[in-house]
Amino acid sequence: MVQDYVQADIIGKSEKIKEICRLIGIIAKTKSTVLVQGESGTGKEVVANAIYKHSLRNGRPFIKVNCAALSETLLESELFGHVKGSYTGALSDRKGRFELANKGTILLDEIGNMPLAGQAKLLRVLQEDEIVPVGSSKTIKVDVRVIATTNVILKDAAQKGTFREDLYYRLSVITIFLPPLRERREDIPYLVEHFIQLNSNEMETKVRGVDPEAMELLIKYDWPGNIRELKNVIENAMIIESRDKIYPDILPAHIRENHQPAAVVSPTESIPIDKRLLSKDLNLRNQLLMYERILILNALDRANWVKSRTAKLLGIDRRNLGYFMKKHHILMPPDRGSRSDA
Repeated sequence: MVQDYVQADIIGKSEKIKEICRLIGIIAKTKSTVLVQGESGTGKEVVANAIYKHSLRNGRPFIKVNCAALSETLLESELFGHVKGSYTGALSDRKGRFELANKGTILLDEIGNMPLAGQAKLLRVLQEDEIVPVGSSKTIKVDVRVIATTNVILKDAAQKGTFREDLYYRLSVITIFLPPLRERREDIPYLVEHFIQLNSNEMETKVRGVDPEAMELLIKYDWPGNIRELKNVIENAMIIESRDKIYPDILPAHIRENHQPAAVVSPTESIPIDKRLLSKDLNLRNQLLMYERILILNALDRANWVKSRTAKLLGIDRRNLGYFMKKHHILMPPDRGSRSDA
């Protein structure tokens, strides 16, 4: 299934991520315009890349434009090109990004920051499938699939008048909403493992995993910068950590200080409540998966990663332990893998 291949590109096992991967698998094969919305750092460009990779236009041009980085005066020339002499400094004809993306895909990153004048010209391209270079009266037909990303809620922006409503409807033929990391905490262990493996290939480091207590801190933190912030924290920890794991003392103070005691007492019922149950995500399956992984990592750590001892602590046999480790993508550290009882 295409969804399985998409899942390999997008890290996570939560129901929200599975649904996004399912959507990508469906829409990738169409020509429809796609709008990807989400907070900064949630992985919008990763989703755009996955749509392109699994589309019928894979292998054709994939042109990326950061709309937030272009001034109003440069935007039109950058997107649609210009002819020689069209303005001061236009010393030769120049193709725009849409013409360069012909027969392929264009990614309009942070489109919510595009000036209104540029929005009007973009709308014409989406309606007519043609561009007019700056300084020219000649139209050029283009066949381009558009993927747009934004951290702005465009529907709200359209109501406020800061974004064209007609352009919003043109862009949002298919819309994917990426949840912030705090709404899919069960994916954090998988993302951490991914970043550790990624960095291990690019830097000299002893780090091969995360101490269970440190992992709990990472899971409980709200991550206002989302995946981008998590990636930076893991990279920084791997640079300064001299041990084989990332421990709590190496994490930034604001993440350590965010940690709360595991249990609080309800003033009405006097029943201990784990604060993780106060998460917005009350999906029982997601919560059980998160705790199951933490429990296994704790047992492995206490048993010094000896599988027979770990299985005994958990009250299961080694075969079942192997199943759970595979299920949660838990890998043996390199220095443990060769042990006879590993």
